[in-house]
Amino acid sequence: MNGKATSIPARQLGNHGPRVSAIGLGCMGMSDFYGAHDDAESIRTIHHALDHGITLLDTADIYGPHTNEALVGRAIAGRRDQVVLATKFGIVRDLSQPAARGVNGRPEYVRASCEASLKRLGVDHIDLYYQHRIDPQVPIEETVGAMGDLVKAGKVRWIGLSEAGAQTLERAHQVHPVTALQSEYSLWTRDVETDGILATCERLGIGFVPYSPLGRGFLTGAIRSPEDFDADDFRRTNPRFMGENFARNLALVDKVRALAAARGCTPAQLALAWVLARGPQVVPIPGTRRVANLDDNLGALDVRLDASDLAEIDAIFPAGAASGTRYAEHVMSMLAR
Repeated sequence: MNGKATSIPARQLGNHGPRVSAIGLGCMGMSDFYGAHDDAESIRTIHHALDHGITLLDTADIYGPHTNEALVGRAIAGRRDQVVLATKFGIVRDLSQPAARGVNGRPEYVRASCEASLKRLGVDHIDLYYQHRIDPQVPIEETVGAMGDLVKAGKVRWIGLSEAGAQTLERAHQVHPVTALQSEYSLWTRDVETDGILATCERLGIGFVPYSPLGRGFLTGAIRSPEDFDADDFRRTNPRFMGENFARNLALVDKVRALAAARGCTPAQLALAWVLARGPQVVPIPGTRRVANLDDNLGALDVRLDASDLAEIDAIFPAGAASGTRYAEHVMSMLAR
């Protein structure tokens, strides 16, 4: 089926977390990484999302940096009660070296980052506060202890981690209940199926929030050439979008396009429906700054995939089929600690 869902079902985020729309909205690309952007258009898209029942909005202090939180804050002004607001701390950027990344999980940094995010967002509490990347120099118990203190102070309601390994997640959960883990997951990034992440989340009652569930837009079928990207779009330097990797991955996406056409839906809807079918604890957050793309994504809620459908998708796009690592080498080193 095509079109957008007339109503959005809710899913429970973790055993004791909030009920949120089954699909959330990732806001990163509204301000950073994907080329030109338009704040007015982005705010219209956020308002459209809220009008159509999306409740989970996702941002981070690194996006911009800082400008995306301010944008989201403007968009939800007067509508705070409609939003489960998620943001993140922990990745440090140096604007003099745009490609450089650092990580900081020290307790004093956690507290300072939270205060700064609250001001930029214009709110008195953050619903879901993630550590964006794990700091190998700081025991996870210390970082999560500081996050738990923010919950006790009423500044944060629930806490989460992003791109954490299974053992780190287990240790963190012993200090303070972890409501959600956010990691990349899609047809072309399926590491969490084999590295213990999904199993650990299910066992501990932790919600799983896939980011980039559309493969940074590639699984929509709309990207046909690296020249489709703006000059400052980070995908130009992403291994999966370069050289022979691009051509191999495009051949996989064309199979998804054909399968979607046979089922009367778009490639994006098929790819999102596949993620949604992984379990009721899974809440993907596809990002877009355009209303039309948002409506297309919502149509995934009307796509029903049975066991034979899932087997057919796995046959044309099996785990590990994508060519190239999902980030450049220096960024890959920050994952799954």
